[in-house]
Amino acid sequence: MTDQAAATAGITGHHSAIRAGRPSVILRALARVNWTTVSLAGLLAVTAVLYLWDLGASGWANSFYSAAVLAGTKSWKAFLFGSFDASNFITVDKPPASLWVMDVSARLFGVNAWSILVPQALEGVAAVGLLYATLRRRFGHAAGLIAGAVLALTPVAVLMFRYNNPDALLVVLLVGSAYALTRALEDGRTRWLVLAGTLVGLGFLTKMLGAFLVLPGFAAVYLLAAPVSLRRRVLQTLAAGASVVLSAGWWVALVTLWPAAARPYIGGSTGNSELNLIFGYNGFGRITGNETGSVGGSGTGAWGPTGLFRMFNDAFGGQTSWLIPAALILLGGLLWLGGRSPRTDGRRAAALLWGTWLVVTALVFSFAQGIIHPYYTVALAPAIGALVGMGGVELWRHRDRLAARALLAAALAATSVWAFALLGRSPTWLPWLGPAVLIAGPLLDAALLLPPVGRRWVAALLATGVLATALAGPTAYALDTAGTPHTGAIPSAGPVVADAAGGPGGGFGSTTAGPGAALPGAGTAAGGELTAPTGGGQTGGSATGGTGTGAQGGFPGGTGGIPPQGGPGGGGGSLSGGDAPNASGGSGPSGSIPSGSGAAGPSGSIPSDGSGATSPGGVPTGSAGGGLLNAGTPAAAVTAALQKDASRYTWVAATVGAENAAGYQLASGDPVMAIGGFNGTDPWPTLSVFEQMVRSGEIHYFIASGTAGGPAAGGSADSSDITSWVESHYTATTVGGTTLYDLTRPVASS
Repeated sequence: MTDQAAATAGITGHHSAIRAGRPSVILRALARVNWTTVSLAGLLAVTAVLYLWDLGASGWANSFYSAAVLAGTKSWKAFLFGSFDASNFITVDKPPASLWVMDVSARLFGVNAWSILVPQALEGVAAVGLLYATLRRRFGHAAGLIAGAVLALTPVAVLMFRYNNPDALLVVLLVGSAYALTRALEDGRTRWLVLAGTLVGLGFLTKMLGAFLVLPGFAAVYLLAAPVSLRRRVLQTLAAGASVVLSAGWWVALVTLWPAAARPYIGGSTGNSELNLIFGYNGFGRITGNETGSVGGSGTGAWGPTGLFRMFNDAFGGQTSWLIPAALILLGGLLWLGGRSPRTDGRRAAALLWGTWLVVTALVFSFAQGIIHPYYTVALAPAIGALVGMGGVELWRHRDRLAARALLAAALAATSVWAFALLGRSPTWLPWLGPAVLIAGPLLDAALLLPPVGRRWVAALLATGVLATALAGPTAYALDTAGTPHTGAIPSAGPVVADAAGGPGGGFGSTTAGPGAALPGAGTAAGGELTAPTGGGQTGGSATGGTGTGAQGGFPGGTGGIPPQGGPGGGGGSLSGGDAPNASGGSGPSGSIPSGSGAAGPSGSIPSDGSGATSPGGVPTGSAGGGLLNAGTPAAAVTAALQKDASRYTWVAATVGAENAAGYQLASGDPVMAIGGFNGTDPWPTLSVFEQMVRSGEIHYFIASGTAGGPAAGGSADSSDITSWVESHYTATTVGGTTLYDLTRPVASS
């Protein structure tokens, strides 16, 4: 029975009850309700609440991008290029499209946590709505609702749509492109295909080549299934390719042709080149692991083991893999149902569209040797939702056939078993949920395998049970994610996972500190025990929390898994109970901030600044859920020093690494130079350029943060050379527990 027929039957039943002599205000009202509209509105409303609830608790979230938003509100040039600072010293290491959205919001409503994060949440609601609209065209209202709900409740989607990384905008653009392609497959109109290509191009301006992972499948599906001649299909596909190039290439051409001396340095590149960034650090380097000047990976190194089952390991599994087995089984069912259909069959084309999206993207993420973070898997969520929605509904409609019932039962069995395994990775968190799902799965499978009965209420009850069982695990993770503040550059969804190498509780993106990842040359933090990186520094004692100091603007104490090259954070801070390691693997005159009073979290986690205090803008700085590379908030005395006579300088301060610089920039509101860009590894500025800037009086202070990005890290030695030069030519002064060098006052000998 179609959705419209079911609705008509329901309304007819209500009218029959009224004619039978049981008039009721409630029944009359029910007869007039458009349940399609109500249920869609309910889905979007619940999604909005989930994504917006207590959104400000994460404060600046990823302070790297928040600092860039601040810059974009003060300088249109910074807006255009995606500069990290308003004086346009260096850009962030991604294109600026996602920043543009947040910049506009912050210009309208002021720079604060809500103005930065609300656009991300609204992008999530838009993605759910677009996915619903796409699925409803071919598969009906129920399929659209299920697909939208799966996307909305995917834990990593909840994380990213409540965060200020570029992935939120990337997802909504790619879902919009899939909608346009679906329209093109219906009538063969070129305009829809060009729109699909344009949206992918804008996705490129959000996260570069990551947006292009869907292109092979999109092009193949249109060439196969569009209802026009082969010649026209080829020409249309070429036109769509041109739209991708134009919508993505205009900005790349602008940056490339703009005189280098009149624009900021391209962050993340090794030669101040946008093309180098596209094809290197943000491009093929992610596949091969050859990412000169960055952290890099080697398949079994800092970014975790690669292989076919990478999406299911401790780091990635809880983020988005809950329904991947079911999605693949249902994809097979869809292809089976459409096996003898005409070439232009829209339902098979849809299965191929979303199936290639899921398979190609998952395979690239699984075998990539370079930097791949678990939160990248949000790109899989729309395809998983679509396949579950349309596959589940189509097989349900054919459940009079034993094979269809068997495929549905297999999908539910795989989901319940896998959910039990994932929930078992957090044994102390909702310990009853895994067994409940495991028990419900076989019981519902037995009912699914029975031939359908004629009573609609029985079918509705069974369908409800199946959906509740399938979504129980991800929903619990989603609620935990929404209820936990997250900060830092590499956040993770869900509760702490035991023994996650590079995932929740591990070295990268821990929501709270837990067992550390076993990483080459990296420190670990297991049960509060902190060990120094093998590359240098001292062996640490027990990170038992209480009072203590963390590395100023660097890596929060107790999280473990510090990348081999270290980064801003210098000498590291001391932790109550023992000596802290040198987080950078090098030396730094001081990298500590005043002791705070924040209590330790699970397994020795410590707030990013040790205090749990708030910045002048009311943004929490010591919230739970902090991730790697989380900027601290400087003491009030430091902020006051930076703000004094700020208008006389192009940069009120310079320091190594953008995450370190972000905390000072957000606190003071003035430009802070991020030497070496994000990781402190970019070869900019050179020592000679920095010396000239100092002689010209462009920089007021240098903030000590240790060395980063030296040759041992695979990057430039410039940041180390600059630090050494400052130490030998200027006198250190401690302000609010932070070491400052006044670059306007050299020592007499220099």
